[in-house]
Amino acid sequence: GMEVESPFGENGLIEDWDAVEAIWEYAFKKRLTIQTDEHPMLLSEPVHTTDAVREKMVEIMFEKHAPPALFLAKNPVLSSFAVGKATSLVIDMGGKQTTVSAVHEGFALQKSVVRSALGGEALTDVVLKYLEKQKVDVRPPYSFTKKVKGNGQFDVKNVSHPKTTGSYALFKKREIAADIKESVCRLNDHMFNSAEHKNVPLVAYELPDGNTVEVGVERFQIPELLFQPELLKEMNITVPGIDGDTKLKSIQELVLECINNSDVDVRKDLWGNLALSGGSSMFTSMRERVEGALFDHAPQNVRTKVIASMNSVERRFATWIGGSILASLGSFQQLWMSKQEYEEHGASLIGKKCP
Repeated sequence: GMEVESPFGENGLIEDWDAVEAIWEYAFKKRLTIQTDEHPMLLSEPVHTTDAVREKMVEIMFEKHAPPALFLAKNPVLSSFAVGKATSLVIDMGGKQTTVSAVHEGFALQKSVVRSALGGEALTDVVLKYLEKQKVDVRPPYSFTKKVKGNGQFDVKNVSHPKTTGSYALFKKREIAADIKESVCRLNDHMFNSAEHKNVPLVAYELPDGNTVEVGVERFQIPELLFQPELLKEMNITVPGIDGDTKLKSIQELVLECINNSDVDVRKDLWGNLALSGGSSMFTSMRERVEGALFDHAPQNVRTKVIASMNSVERRFATWIGGSILASLGSFQQLWMSKQEYEEHGASLIGKKCP
């Protein structure tokens, strides 16, 4: 009877405010067990958040949790601080989408921001569709019981759960697909070519019910979609939420567009400080692949440098780490929007305090 839903819409912005309030309430009261009126709050936000969403966040936070002060920071700015840079071009490969934004002297350049619907969740859906095409039955652990028979054999029996919702079943299947993606898929450090990879050895993955699936060329093809989205047609796969007629942009196209949208005098700095963040940036050889894909596009006199933390936790939680760094800086303390300012001027003041 449980539905699995996200508070975020297709564009990555908050839509279900009741869910957000419940998540905040749970985080503060049950997990952190803090008195919210004793702690200033730093909230991270997508770079394309609208004024209406920002004001609503401020209003709920001050009215419900009454922190002494609040600050809203853009995700790419925090990711940039996490790698020790005030100026960089942040390539954030997130779940819902891939976002590329220029950060200059600690400010996100709004006009530079470009996004693509190809993110981690889309790649997970491609894995799921591939398994469907291979007639592989993905059975989540709740749908069967498994007993050891001996000799490494299992006796698997289906268990009926008539009240399981479609959204919960899909959620559990996607968890398995995401694990296949993370453990089997890998990137080449050069351009993928189907003919070249025709005879790659198969890699076996054991599903929760004990069956195995063997993945061949697709383990290179699926992460390569970030650089060659047109491979979706070659694989003959359609992904929910991505219209077949939509022109999907590759990472190199997003980076070029973002740099071209930025002022001429900051472009050289951006080419030399390309920062990778987000869970989908963790495929093997991602840094080398991005560098290689951009090498031919960079101007002659400019050195291209991709910065990517070798620690996967740091890359995945770059926004969180950047927020921790920013909030602990002495020079940052005068930038907070205080509760008193909120009571005097209202939520709309956040546009001036946190541009």
